[in-house]
Amino acid sequence: HFPQKTTLWPITALEVYTSKEVDALNGTNLRLKCTFSSSSPISPQLSVTWNFQPEDLNLGPDETVFYYLKEPYKLSAGRFKGRATWDGNIERYDVSIVIWNLQPTDNGTFTCQVKNPPDVDGTIGEVRLRVVQKVHFSEIHFLAIAIGSACILMIIVVTVVIICRHHRKKKQEKTTEVREKEKLKIREEKEATPLED
Repeated sequence: HFPQKTTLWPITALEVYTSKEVDALNGTNLRLKCTFSSSSPISPQLSVTWNFQPEDLNLGPDETVFYYLKEPYKLSAGRFKGRATWDGNIERYDVSIVIWNLQPTDNGTFTCQVKNPPDVDGTIGEVRLRVVQKVHFSEIHFLAIAIGSACILMIIVVTVVIICRHHRKKKQEKTTEVREKEKLKIREEKEATPLED
């Protein structure tokens, strides 16, 4: 019997990271951020595929939004033709895109898939987009209002303290001036009164 040879293949790991949910205003542009990490160095055969699944399945099947292989490829058809542009930087492990002029029909799930041979199996990043007519009052807005209110309150308090000190100083100066005048008057009266022998 000959001993069996076993070959150990390195475990490959490709992780993709995205924002899970995003709200954006109708008619605006949105950067769909997608980054990745890979156990392999960046390959010249690295590919990126962005797909879209509409929230309303009556609006059609899944469709490709964007494709990258050595360079960004423009779509020749579909709802995102001319509206999806590359905004990534492969050297920084960033494969983000921008969707221009968002529309209510863009509600749905965008997926970001990266293949970096030999890392071809890994997580697929998902971003659920909700296009809204108005921006909802969020925690950020609340925080901004709270900080702004606190700043205004501080300015009012400082202003009141300065005004009070100014008035107190004026009053003190007036009181000192009156005392000085009284002392001067008493001195003048004493000088005017003849001394008795």
